[in-house]
Amino acid sequence: MAAVPPRMRATRGRIPVKKHGPDISIDETWAKLSRNIIEIQNHNAANLSYEENHRYAYNMVLYKNGDKLYDGSKQLIAENLEKLAKEYIIPAFPAGVTDDLVQKSQEGEMLLKAVRKVWDDHTSSLSKLRDVLKYMDRVYTQSKGVPPIWDAGLELFIEHIIRPPIEDHVISAILTLIQIERDGYTINRSSVKGCVDIFLQLMVPDGRETIPIYRRDIEPAVLKESEAFYRQEGERLLETCDAPEYLRRVEARFQEEESRSHHILSTLTSLPMRHILEAHLVSAHLWTVVNMPNSGLDAMIDSNRIDDLARLYRLFIRVPAGLPCLRKSLRETVIRRGKEINESSTSSATNGAESQDDDAAETSAKGKGKAKARPPNAAAQTIALALKWVQDVLDLKDKFDMIWSKAFQSDRELESGLNEAFETFINLNEKAPEYISLFIDDNLKKGLKGKSDTEVDIVLDKTITVFRFVTDKDVFERYYKGHLAKRLLLGRSVSDDAERGMLAKLKVECGYQFTQKLEGMFHDMKISAETMQAYRDHLARNAIEPEIELSVIVMTSTFWPMSHSAASCTFPAQLITASKAFERFYLSRHSGRRLTWQPSLGNADVRVQFKSRKHDLNVSTFALVVLLLFEDLLDDQFLTYQEIKDATGIPDTELKRQLQSLACAKYKILKKHPPGREVGESDSFSFNVDFSAPLQKIKISTIASRVENTEERKETKDRIDEERRHQTEACIVRIMKDRKHMTHNDLVNEVTRQLASRFQPNPMAIKKRIEGLIEREYLERCEDRKSYNYLA
Repeated sequence: MAAVPPRMRATRGRIPVKKHGPDISIDETWAKLSRNIIEIQNHNAANLSYEENHRYAYNMVLYKNGDKLYDGSKQLIAENLEKLAKEYIIPAFPAGVTDDLVQKSQEGEMLLKAVRKVWDDHTSSLSKLRDVLKYMDRVYTQSKGVPPIWDAGLELFIEHIIRPPIEDHVISAILTLIQIERDGYTINRSSVKGCVDIFLQLMVPDGRETIPIYRRDIEPAVLKESEAFYRQEGERLLETCDAPEYLRRVEARFQEEESRSHHILSTLTSLPMRHILEAHLVSAHLWTVVNMPNSGLDAMIDSNRIDDLARLYRLFIRVPAGLPCLRKSLRETVIRRGKEINESSTSSATNGAESQDDDAAETSAKGKGKAKARPPNAAAQTIALALKWVQDVLDLKDKFDMIWSKAFQSDRELESGLNEAFETFINLNEKAPEYISLFIDDNLKKGLKGKSDTEVDIVLDKTITVFRFVTDKDVFERYYKGHLAKRLLLGRSVSDDAERGMLAKLKVECGYQFTQKLEGMFHDMKISAETMQAYRDHLARNAIEPEIELSVIVMTSTFWPMSHSAASCTFPAQLITASKAFERFYLSRHSGRRLTWQPSLGNADVRVQFKSRKHDLNVSTFALVVLLLFEDLLDDQFLTYQEIKDATGIPDTELKRQLQSLACAKYKILKKHPPGREVGESDSFSFNVDFSAPLQKIKISTIASRVENTEERKETKDRIDEERRHQTEACIVRIMKDRKHMTHNDLVNEVTRQLASRFQPNPMAIKKRIEGLIEREYLERCEDRKSYNYLA
């Protein structure tokens, strides 16, 4: 057996004293270090040597006494915390016996400041202790798997300070101060923030992760109190405020809570707090606020309260149900207002408008042609009604466009709802297409005088906006064609550029086919001007002096709306000679064409000799034919209604209208016997030789645009229905020729889609047209009875 070296041998009977270094024991080292730690906690670190204390801790860890050092340090920290709690926090507990908000606020601030003072004291000494025990943290805590001294100190703070009843008092103080601030009083925010920051830094385990104590204890309490408060606040505000004031208060609450979350609590609380406000102040009362009597959405729109409407929009878009609620409410208010415009138009048509026909109401300045003011003329009333309806719709559109852009941030969802609403009420008025056409006619005829091109464009753009909502665009086309024809034939368009600009806008809206015939009318006017110049050159070359200077517009029957049979009229010899001469010239240039004269659309300038002077009268062709009957009569001779009718062949309705304009209107060229405002078949007429007027040139009864009467409207509707039948059949054949085979539903859907730009076809009408095409063998029904084949 090997001998043991002398230095390894133990001496019998004597146990050596274990040293912590050459001469110092562990107990003595710890006693010195613990005294110094207490001095650090008492803020006397300036008198100590950092190097010496660090060596004490180093030696204890080096010589395997780290557990004594670690446990002893924790014990000292815990004792210090208990001392601080008794010294500062517990004496600051609120008495809880007062209702005085100022006293409550002061007590709460004192407690929170005490907690913050203890925290600052604790972390200050803990930070210095961490520097002293740095070697222990690096070696001992890692090998033993225990928290470093800083983390252990935070855990001890939680254990000895964040515990009942201290934590309960702290949370109660925070909630009290928040409530006091919500009630409108000023608090010391820094005291709350200082305490909340402590709870945000202290972490506790939560499942597999750690969370701040703030999230575990303070935030749930704050949110619970907030939810109860704002549930009551919403009800209270509804009882005491009108809608704009409610919205102002609610928006202020959102701003306050956002500020509170950032400056007092934590940004972590901002989102859940916002959800509470949205739920109890916005979502719960959407419809109540919108429909609030005398101050809701309608009242705000009526008063143009843009700021309040913008606030309503900002709050409503915060919640999922807000925008649909606002969209529906806007749609309802627009439709209601639109229906009022429609009803106003209907009731005015029934009761009579207050406007008067200028041609009938004005009086001549002097002479026996002077007439008394007449009561409102039906045609003038209805035109004024049509113009007012369109203008009211445009004003309503302008109003909501302004609100939409300024208050609702041009929201596309709301724009869609507004457009639907306008389309709904505009199409409830069956006269809308006619009214829009009359409005355009009135503006292009006389309303745009003195306006710049930009102003003209604005008027036309606005009108197109209304036209865009009309579903029966083919009905509008028929009326517009008639009004355009009269403007072109009577030379009453203010601007050719404005006319073509309107045509270009219609083409953009509805396509080339919609304006093809309208453009054809302009082309006819251009060709007619060239034809008349050629006719005048022809007369000059042949040295022909016509008795009547003729100006003819040749209209292609398929383009113009007057292709139906013209009103009959027996021309006098002078007119027959002139018209036949032009016919011969025209047909010599164009073979295979047939000319049909339309006297109802023409007008004439005729110089008439009265007793005092001559006047140049502008009259319709029918009126000229009537006046020429009186050319060879003596002053005291007269013609009966029947004699005039037999001589001219003009239909009764038209003849009465012409005689009214000559004998009963502002300028009485003829005398009616007996005098009166209406023309009867028993009346007789004589030439008013004593007529006098201040003007040399006088316009009498030119054809004016007017709203159709019941019979004319029925005739127009029948023609439109017939056109629609043809268009529907053509569309069906066109689709089937391309597809060859289609099911019934697919065919109906495709026909509806293609015809939607002109009118909204009825599925039953489409079905009837399909049946008709099957009978005429354009289509055949398949064996399944649900689809069709195209027959070539």
